[in-house]
Amino acid sequence: MAGARREQPAGAVREIVLDAAGLPLSALLSEPADGVPRALVVAVHGGGMRAGYFDGQARPELSLLRLGARLGYTVLAVDRPGYGRSAAALPDGLRVSEQTPLLRAAVADFARRHPVGQGVFLLAHSFGGKLALSAAAQEAGGDGLLGVDISGCGRRYAPGAEDDVRAGRAGDRRRHWGPLRLYPPGTFRASAGTVAPMPAREAADLVAWPGTFDRLAARVRVPVRITFAEHELWWRQEDAELAALAAAFTACPRVLLERQPDAGHNISLGWAARAYHLRALAFLEECLHPATAGPTAAGPGGAGH
Repeated sequence: MAGARREQPAGAVREIVLDAAGLPLSALLSEPADGVPRALVVAVHGGGMRAGYFDGQARPELSLLRLGARLGYTVLAVDRPGYGRSAAALPDGLRVSEQTPLLRAAVADFARRHPVGQGVFLLAHSFGGKLALSAAAQEAGGDGLLGVDISGCGRRYAPGAEDDVRAGRAGDRRRHWGPLRLYPPGTFRASAGTVAPMPAREAADLVAWPGTFDRLAARVRVPVRITFAEHELWWRQEDAELAALAAAFTACPRVLLERQPDAGHNISLGWAARAYHLRALAFLEECLHPATAGPTAAGPGGAGH
């Protein structure tokens, strides 16, 4: 029941099922000890991963689900349509535009049954960032969306990555992970259940993303923060490209572009996960108390452009 208070260990993670307009979506849930959150963090995984990406098993202290709950937030990591429980019903997956209403329906289903505090904050990785931007672009003002935090997703692919995308190749390990020293020992063994095949319909959306980004970004009306790992190889990051990326968010009250040191593409599974998650939740704190100033854009390291 929404509003019900129940004592539980802060940071305990459990599996739940959400109703996405009749499609069951599996998810992981972690709530504050008193069950009364300051806000709801909806974590959206990337392609070829599952919700467990946000609950790295190699080192529990790196888990977004556990950290967020201890800081007073409910964290809901959703298996996107085509993954987890819905994989059997959607063996080919869905395009971003088709996933968007289902994600929105799943979050609305959760909010009907659980308190969400001041509202909803989308925290997304890689392909999940595409879905988060699509969902934010459809925000109607009464949805309670507070902001969007994205890592591992940009506007235009880096040259080598673009070649792989156009050829339908998965790309090499280095692009997905970066140097292996960035991840705790045992990460790949502990994350075996987190990895899943990318469905075909979802993969078909990859080529068209650069144009789609500009269209969606122009419709987002909440604060946005985008983080690139130090060893990110999927996305172009030269100064002109980052300026164009920020400028695409014409209706946003605030856009932040940042870099995460000592991290590869899969930030939330690496040693840098806790630092990144703390920064993301600090951005959420700022979204809870929005500034009254007009639109601004800050580049990597906080420098304005």
